[in-house]
Amino acid sequence: MRLRLEAVAAAAVAVALLLVAGAGGADPPATAAAGWESLLGDRPTAQLGNRWVVVLAKPSLASHVLAAGGHATEERERGWTAKARRDQRDVLARLAFRGAPIEPEHSFVRVLNGFAAPLDARALAIVQRDPDVKGVYPVRTAVPAAVDPSTADDLAGGTEGRRPNLGIPGFDGAGVTVALLDTGVDLVHPFIRSALLRGLDVLDPFGDASARQNPTVPGRPERHGTEMAGLVAGEDGPAGLQGVAPGAAVLPIRVAGWQPDAAGGVSVYGRTDQVLAGMELAVDPNQDGDAHDAARITLIGVVEPFAAFPDSPLSRASSGAAALDSLVVAPSGNDGPAGPAYGSIGGPGGAAAALTVGAVDTRRRSPTGHVLLLAGLRVLVSGVQPLGGVVDPKLSVNAPVVALTRATQAIVGAGGGIKRLFDTSGFSRVGGSAVLLPRGTSSPEAVREVVAAGARAVLVDGPLPAGSLGTDGPADVPILGLASADANAVRASLRLSVPVMLAVGATAFDQNSDLGSTAPFSSEGLSFDGGPKPEVSAAGVGLATSDPGRDEDGAARYGTLSGSSASAALTAGAAALLAQARPDLDAGGLKQALVASARRGGRAIAGTVDPSAAASSELVSTPPAVPLGFALKADTTLRRTITLRNVSRRTLNIVIEPGRSDAADITVDTDPPAAHIRPGSSLKVLVAAVVPLLPRPPSALDGVLRVKIRGGATLQIPWTIAVPLPKPDLISKARLSSGSFKPSDVEPAVLTIVAGRVDGTAERPQLLPLRLLAIDLYRGKREIGRLVQIRDVLPGRYAFGITGRGPRGGRLPRGDYTLRVLAVPVGRSAVDQQLVPFTVK
Repeated sequence: MRLRLEAVAAAAVAVALLLVAGAGGADPPATAAAGWESLLGDRPTAQLGNRWVVVLAKPSLASHVLAAGGHATEERERGWTAKARRDQRDVLARLAFRGAPIEPEHSFVRVLNGFAAPLDARALAIVQRDPDVKGVYPVRTAVPAAVDPSTADDLAGGTEGRRPNLGIPGFDGAGVTVALLDTGVDLVHPFIRSALLRGLDVLDPFGDASARQNPTVPGRPERHGTEMAGLVAGEDGPAGLQGVAPGAAVLPIRVAGWQPDAAGGVSVYGRTDQVLAGMELAVDPNQDGDAHDAARITLIGVVEPFAAFPDSPLSRASSGAAALDSLVVAPSGNDGPAGPAYGSIGGPGGAAAALTVGAVDTRRRSPTGHVLLLAGLRVLVSGVQPLGGVVDPKLSVNAPVVALTRATQAIVGAGGGIKRLFDTSGFSRVGGSAVLLPRGTSSPEAVREVVAAGARAVLVDGPLPAGSLGTDGPADVPILGLASADANAVRASLRLSVPVMLAVGATAFDQNSDLGSTAPFSSEGLSFDGGPKPEVSAAGVGLATSDPGRDEDGAARYGTLSGSSASAALTAGAAALLAQARPDLDAGGLKQALVASARRGGRAIAGTVDPSAAASSELVSTPPAVPLGFALKADTTLRRTITLRNVSRRTLNIVIEPGRSDAADITVDTDPPAAHIRPGSSLKVLVAAVVPLLPRPPSALDGVLRVKIRGGATLQIPWTIAVPLPKPDLISKARLSSGSFKPSDVEPAVLTIVAGRVDGTAERPQLLPLRLLAIDLYRGKREIGRLVQIRDVLPGRYAFGITGRGPRGGRLPRGDYTLRVLAVPVGRSAVDQQLVPFTVK
């Protein structure tokens, strides 16, 4: 089984190797999340430009502060930041002396020590050999983690849609700053204007973090940042609408927005190096080297899909932010259910220091209608179906179906594309029809434009969860998601001139059978260090919030937002409330309290965040969710030490209940099983799990450790055990385009391989990525050296150009050679390798 996964896209990775293609693969299978995928649209193919993040072994400001016990004066912090800069300049000077002059686009010295820059083949080879370089990582795309259903037509004045239902009585987040790393924000929107601080712009250093318009098509602003800000700290909206923490300050930092894409147009996205630059600004907004002005909460609204690597630059930066007392709150991602082993969590959600949030469907009702879809006399769909938007119960539709072609994707939803929906005489091409949109174009703009052109219904290619393109108020037309097979049948019938008709009636607002369940788009599964993710969940479907721009009458626009980023925004607001109510809690304590107090026992994959319960926390755990390790065989004993910290003003008498997992008869014991912990003190507890039997790998085991506090609440500590494949095949189809060739930098031989793997089922895929992919060069049994290595490799197809040069750039003499392709997986599975012989003429 194969998934379409984003992976490395770089151009030159070594003097002897040119990476001439990234990863590829088939389209993902249809699952419960497939309908949401069509709402996401085709993810942009970003212009990454051979960019890499170089992480240095030199200390950052965060590592200095951590070594000093977490506290330092402003003067010392500025001194440490200056030293980190000097150390970095020394490394760059040495690299230039060795033949790799580098002009960093971004320099990082606070949350980590490193830089981001485009690196050609020669420079990359020199950088990888430097002793002060800890790792070189590919820059990847980061996309807003939202399924965005907001349209002015769907939401009349912001009075509909789900509303945040989180709070701590008597607290509104006053005095707490939330840094929002996202697209630009509508700085004058009345719902959020009073909460906004002066913004910072990574994409445009001279900008102010305002939401930019599409530079090629006016009328399409960046939306996501405005929506997220409203969920966090909106105030005085229509009908009393407000965010979770209306008293909090929001520091907008623009790390994503309209940027050139590989197709020659523009798309909304960020890059991981831009997100890192935003994290640097979040912990030192005035950029004076002193992090005492760090935002208490750093909310990252974009996600690096599938990249739950524990040692990635984003993960390292999350730990650095925590050391500087800023809690990173991250969405789990919108790639649907996965696991129970490694799943679909996006970065930086895989970071141990980040609070990762999944989405829950909290709607009590959802829209449905009776649908009949006919192709000639053939019945394609019949019966009650979920509707993406709500229509007036009195409305019925009976209309012919027209299908827009794939070429229309560049027109529909592009702003101004509505003109193309009319012929030269001014007659609508879609008026009175039900319009089937091309897959990947069911954006709010696309729906709005076909409706404005007279469409009576909208069909989406892909199953559509109820209410995902509408809210609790009336919409103009019904929106229906079709299974891919039915959508293909519609197109095939129309090509053969077979009439296709759609009838919709008996629309209703029925009980939502998915109430309290994890939303079908929400990513889940273990992070690549075996940790349970997401740690908490929050409402994430149809949340009412601000929308950028104005209506025709000048009124501010409101809409709804769905996605794990919406859930992360609510949780960031909850963390701001908690930071106000409990100023004694540091960044780690905020996360620990929110995870420990989350409401469990429902249908959601993770406990639902409860800030009121978190505010009364007396005991917290480090880590708050425990990866116990990897079980490769039966009768395995795994051990992990956790730290319990008393954050109350009384001595706590605790008893730790043995944990169990009914799935595999596992017993989890602790030493000590009971203790007294004084105020402000900590206790180290050894957790030991005995695993007598293993489920079929790849899989995972989980449970909850309960710490009972006499006269207080019970602390819940989730734990997981990863059960990976012990000896997986990680490399396949390794082939050279020519087994014998002359050295050439212009026409190299091409080595293609499939690296990593995807197991599981179509409904629950399980990824096995690589911690390291390396290619070593041998002559006979003698190792000449390493040609290239790439860290944090997602499953996919890769291609490298073999130029016939050695590790240091010299032309290889004639003779026989061997390439050893080495794959080191995440976790504890065995490494895999393949040998590929070739001859230099």
